[in-house]
Amino acid sequence: MPVAENLKKIKNALPTHVTLVAVSKTKPTSDIMEAYNAGQRIFGENKIQEMTGKWETMPKDIQWHMIGHVQRNKIKYMAPYVTLVHGVDSYKLLKEIDKQAKNNNRKIDCLLQVHIAEEETKFGLDESGLSEIITLINGNKLLNTRILGLMGMATFTQDENQVRKEFRYLKSLFDKTKNTVPELSVLSMGMSGDYHIAVEEGSNMVRIGSSIFGKR
Repeated sequence: MPVAENLKKIKNALPTHVTLVAVSKTKPTSDIMEAYNAGQRIFGENKIQEMTGKWETMPKDIQWHMIGHVQRNKIKYMAPYVTLVHGVDSYKLLKEIDKQAKNNNRKIDCLLQVHIAEEETKFGLDESGLSEIITLINGNKLLNTRILGLMGMATFTQDENQVRKEFRYLKSLFDKTKNTVPELSVLSMGMSGDYHIAVEEGSNMVRIGSSIFGKR
């Protein structure tokens, strides 16, 4: 099934308040253009160099989201254009994004990544790390970054109850954090395999790749 058809099917199934990030990592620009021509404007990449190459050659009204783990030494390459950084998991990283945003005369929006899965490999803050970073942000006004919300990835498992439990936990952290940071508005959780559950549990931003572009 072509990209445009897949995209339409998913958009029709998503509630209107949920933002769709089309995960285009490793995909050629021809596939991305097919999605673009079908009306998609938000794309997610997990490697800064690959994303920068695409940004340089593709239409400028595309919003690029960095959804992978961010290396501090590469932030300068995406600072001129990136719309949203999903995976901020340390204050050090946030400070570097702020510095590079300032160098480019921009404000860069960020999400704090929370570790909710049982797998060891995923990055992210635990609950105490989250409240620690919030305290630091509130105490040291970073003028060129804005924390818009939280992001998390559930365990890669067939056990729906576990996935639901992890998403529910992140939603509760989001609500709790909102008490101290009222401007939080984005809860990014859910990918191709579990976005239905994520939306049911309160997600308003989903990151979908293979269901749009096919398997990698």
